[in-house]
Amino acid sequence: MKKTVATLVCSVLFSGAALADINIGISVSTTGPAASLGIPERNTVQLLPKEIGGEKINYIVLDDATDTTAAARNARKFVSENKVDVIIGSTAVPPSAAIAPVAVEYKTPQITLAPFAAQGAEFPWVFTVAQTNKLMASALIEHMKSNDVDKLGYIGFADVWGDDWKKALTELGEAEGITLTSDERFSRTDASVGGQILKVISTQPDAVLIGATGAPAALPHTELRRMGFKGLIYHTHGAANQAFLRLGDQALNGAILPIGPIVVWDKLPDNHPSKAIAEEYVTAYTSAFEGESVSPFGAYLYDAGQLLQAAIPVALQTAKPGTEEFRVALRDALENVTEVAGTHGVFNLSPTDHFGHDERARALVEIQNRDWVLIE
Repeated sequence: MKKTVATLVCSVLFSGAALADINIGISVSTTGPAASLGIPERNTVQLLPKEIGGEKINYIVLDDATDTTAAARNARKFVSENKVDVIIGSTAVPPSAAIAPVAVEYKTPQITLAPFAAQGAEFPWVFTVAQTNKLMASALIEHMKSNDVDKLGYIGFADVWGDDWKKALTELGEAEGITLTSDERFSRTDASVGGQILKVISTQPDAVLIGATGAPAALPHTELRRMGFKGLIYHTHGAANQAFLRLGDQALNGAILPIGPIVVWDKLPDNHPSKAIAEEYVTAYTSAFEGESVSPFGAYLYDAGQLLQAAIPVALQTAKPGTEEFRVALRDALENVTEVAGTHGVFNLSPTDHFGHDERARALVEIQNRDWVLIE
């Protein structure tokens, strides 16, 4: 019989952890605006290793509801009550940012599943499995240049995700002669964006980029088409999930976005470093969750597991789990991970790069009939 995530979490919370057990706190957004991304992340927990370096792994999973206050509260519970050695989370950038100060305060490494770029005192403790927005934006800029896009309209989330994409587009676009004609924003929970779309269209852009994630990214897209916009529409890698395809349906045909290799794993050449592990993940996920499609967001959590499998044995050479010394050693080991293949690319982390991705971490696709078509 298939073991459910709920059963897994209960067994973690109520089993007596031995002194050497490694405790991992996972805060993901299984409710709220990012739920369509967070649910496959929660599901993936049961596919993570139960033992690393000869030590038992305990996973404590909490929902942060895509809320910054809840994410910070979860992080404090992890460190004060569960005595975790590492925190994984969260699904979206804002709750990920809310966890970071707790990670710093308690000297506990954080692996975020969203492309949160930590700065200052937070940087040494925060590692990110998601691709940088700049890496993904550069692929879109290349496509825009080859399709004679000179004027680009922009509408994005009214939060750090929208801000970071606007920054990346401005910096990269200006260097290639592409001008941003608008900067409209909307909330993750908005039910209408008609006013913003009218303003975007009024600037007469050649194309529009929607800086949003998951299901909410479909709203401005369908509104653009409903109002008669005929130009190219681009999306971020944060939109790449089945809820987005289902909500946008045929209106999404022709949309362009960058994605991680996992999304088109079966179309990758056999020598691509992510193909084997992507197939491993897809096989495990579809076996555990029959009838459910594989999400690149669940795969981010699987990649976090790959990083820990590489780093934990190194940290164990220095200290025992459950101590500050071990958490520091684990942070140091994560910072020196090299050539670790994940479903989303190959990780090479360093004291100056806590993302660790290169161009092997992206592919460009076009949406056709609710499917991702690889652009060669």
